[in-house]
Amino acid sequence: MKTLALVTTFVLCQCVGAVAQQQQQPGSMYQGQMDGLDTNTSKTVDRSEYETFMGTAFGSLDKNEDGSLQSDETVQILTVEQFTLTDANHNGRISRSEFMQRVMADFATADHDRDGSLH
Repeated sequence: MKTLALVTTFVLCQCVGAVAQQQQQPGSMYQGQMDGLDTNTSKTVDRSEYETFMGTAFGSLDKNEDGSLQSDETVQILTVEQFTLTDANHNGRISRSEFMQRVMADFATADHDRDGSLH
């Protein structure tokens, strides 16, 4: 869950512009983040919106455009422990597939009522 909030916050700041700082619970998104992800203006972020956004985010984070993320490309958003957890095959790189599996698992955890969207 912390990965979801950290990655979302960082990528929104990098890709969408600075988001106003607000108090928030650890692992939760605040309204500014939700608005940046809610492309269909439904007042929720559904799974497909989040998946599309995070797919784009991966490309933005992959500074050397080699199709994977090295620790130096994620140092601002992931701790060593989070990087290791996301690097499922332990090769020192996070592939697009590993990244998407992690952030979508975090989405599922954040979807408390299991309706396929974050409110």
